[in-house]
Amino acid sequence: MSKFSNWFRGGSSAASGPGPSLGSSSSRSRSKKPGPSPQEALQRLRDTEQMLSKKQEYLENRIGIELDIARKNGTRNKRAALQALKRKKRLEKQLAQIDGTLSTIEFQREALENANTNTEVLKSMGYAAKAMKTAHEHMDLDKIDEMMQNITEQQEIAQEISDAISRPVAFASEFDEDELLAELEELEQEELNKKMTKGLPKVPTTNLPSRQAKAKKKTRDEDASIKHLTAWAS
Repeated sequence: MSKFSNWFRGGSSAASGPGPSLGSSSSRSRSKKPGPSPQEALQRLRDTEQMLSKKQEYLENRIGIELDIARKNGTRNKRAALQALKRKKRLEKQLAQIDGTLSTIEFQREALENANTNTEVLKSMGYAAKAMKTAHEHMDLDKIDEMMQNITEQQEIAQEISDAISRPVAFASEFDEDELLAELEELEQEELNKKMTKGLPKVPTTNLPSRQAKAKKKTRDEDASIKHLTAWAS
């Protein structure tokens, strides 16, 4: 009995000795597979939606058929009519379940599409950030500040040159402006006098007869008249 017990304990100890266990080997054999991509999941959901939509159409047609059967047998065969209505009720229940399932799948698909869009947006933003970092690697802020100062300085110089070019020439100030204005007024007055002179009537240049000449001429005329009357009377 003691030998059997010793043998049993030895066998059990040997069985429980070092060596690979069944649980560890099974856990090692199991390798974690990567999850499906958003595109794969979206395609699977779309396929499921199509399948359920086809089944939905099938159930709607079956409901219409069972309803026609119930109408035809309503008066002649009530049992057949009731059986048709029962089948219609079951089909309507399945149709309602499919409607709920489609709503859930649609909600899940939209959420997955939004998540996929956000993922793509984040990838694009990360790519753009890396590109911006690469572009800024060869830029020195001190050099940029110096360049901007040089640009500002050159703009100020260009403005000063433009102001100097547009400034009146120095020799234009050698003449007195008051004298020039006085001379201009004299010229305007002369021109005005000429215009006024042209507008006046011309003065006759021939000599008008004096009063004495008129009196002498009158006396001679009277004498000639008297002589003519005397000659006529004689």
